[in-house]
Amino acid sequence: MQAFLHFNRYYLRQTDNGNRNGPLSKSESTPDNPQQPEAGKGRSLLRSSAVVGVMTMLSRVLGLVRDVVVANFFGAGSSADAFFVAFKIPNFLRRLFAEGAFAQAFVPVLSEYRSLKDLQAVKALIDRVTGSLGLVLVFVTGIGVLGAPVLAAVFAPGFYLNDPLRYELAVDMLRFTFPYLLLISLTALAGSVLNSYERFAVPAFTPVLLNLSLIGAAIWLQPVFDQPVMALALGVLIAGSVQLLFQLPFLWRLQLLPRPRLGFRDEGVSRIMRLMVPALFGVSVSQINLLLDTLLASFLQVGSVSWLYYSDRLAELPLGVFGIAIATVILPSLSRKHAEKNTETFARTLDWAMRMVLLIGFPAAMALLVLAEPLLATLFHYGAMTDSDVTMAAMSLRAYACGLLAFMLIKVLAPGYFSRQDTKTPVKVGIIAMVVNMALNLALIGPLAHVGLALATTLSAFLNAGLLLRGLLKEGVFVWQKGWGAFLLKLLLANASMIGLLVWLAGTPDQWLAYDLWQRVAQMAILVLGGAAVYLIVLALLGMRAKDLRH
Repeated sequence: MQAFLHFNRYYLRQTDNGNRNGPLSKSESTPDNPQQPEAGKGRSLLRSSAVVGVMTMLSRVLGLVRDVVVANFFGAGSSADAFFVAFKIPNFLRRLFAEGAFAQAFVPVLSEYRSLKDLQAVKALIDRVTGSLGLVLVFVTGIGVLGAPVLAAVFAPGFYLNDPLRYELAVDMLRFTFPYLLLISLTALAGSVLNSYERFAVPAFTPVLLNLSLIGAAIWLQPVFDQPVMALALGVLIAGSVQLLFQLPFLWRLQLLPRPRLGFRDEGVSRIMRLMVPALFGVSVSQINLLLDTLLASFLQVGSVSWLYYSDRLAELPLGVFGIAIATVILPSLSRKHAEKNTETFARTLDWAMRMVLLIGFPAAMALLVLAEPLLATLFHYGAMTDSDVTMAAMSLRAYACGLLAFMLIKVLAPGYFSRQDTKTPVKVGIIAMVVNMALNLALIGPLAHVGLALATTLSAFLNAGLLLRGLLKEGVFVWQKGWGAFLLKLLLANASMIGLLVWLAGTPDQWLAYDLWQRVAQMAILVLGGAAVYLIVLALLGMRAKDLRH
């Protein structure tokens, strides 16, 4: 509680700074002065990305701690498989709906309202969106809870057909986890408003509360249940409530705390709904692909769902910390540039985002490829997690690592469409990628089992990213800026140097499986710090400077 109050006081001081970055008061928001202030006008995209990245890193680190705790208590057995399915269904819908289609449709419209209308109109839009979204979510949540047996059978048919006990456990947990969709979707709405006003830190910090709730549930609540894993399902429900309540004071400070009202016929709400329908496919096709992996993995040997989960979690660490951070920051910026018809700055912003993705994503992917077993052993090889689990998860981690750049590029290229309120093009691209992914799944699952599923996701992601980039180039929205050749050469040399060091120092997988906890932590710290140092030093020697990264 003290930490929350300190964070709240810090945030309020930040927004109280002469009210330069806050919304206009009602007395200032007049028809003669409809333009809202440019929140954080002097703040660079790099700085904003760094703020989001730091908060997201904290969340991801705690997420890994959460996974370590879950792996220690539940391993990769049938109960863990059941929980991951029960959690993945509402989590998938959250990413697809709340943080995917909704955010990509809502933020551009809200940014346009901020640029062209007064505070009263912005507040009215938020009120009507909250009421309309809330009604839909209550209806969907009710269907999900009542239809849990059907959902579990659809998303994990292998459980339903081959393992009735695991299926029943997944159904029971799904009834706890599905209401998370309602709570986290409203949290995403609040976060979208804060992001539009460049209050990036609060939404980025919020997922920390999910991880703390699940860690606490695994440690303290699991003895209460006959099925200990049910504690995790209850932890998910608690987390959704805490995350929503945490963001409300910050909305109140901006004078934007919603008073829900129905408004399906409102012009702004109607536009958001029209944009959301195609965006459901366009922005979250990678999540659909991952869910298809889970569906097919349920037919494979016990542990396959968990191996894919643990490897996906590691691959998502750089994606979440950097890829999503950059995408979060550029969407409001691109939306404003489009509303202002500033095409040159729009193109430069996309170019900057792509360079940042390569600068961070390339070494991250190489590190995951080289250090797959060491990373998994360091984080998860405790308690019920076996040597075989680490080996099998490492295989799928390498397959996901090959696609990390594509996953990150999708995150920063999609806003190039959504900021212009074009949701149809990403739909076409998403459908093509999803069909190809399913075909590759069926082709590769036989010879490669769970690794084939991860590899299919990677290949379809590259297709997705390539088609998005081609579309932006064809429309003239994205234009290559000067210096790409020199930039790529520096990148290749720095990565080659880093890989050489990691291969030299890493040791063998058997050594890592034999190490105790502190040996693993010490060795991993040497590898991470040494690799990062070599990468940055080589870039500096080749002439890259911090000022080159600013936008």
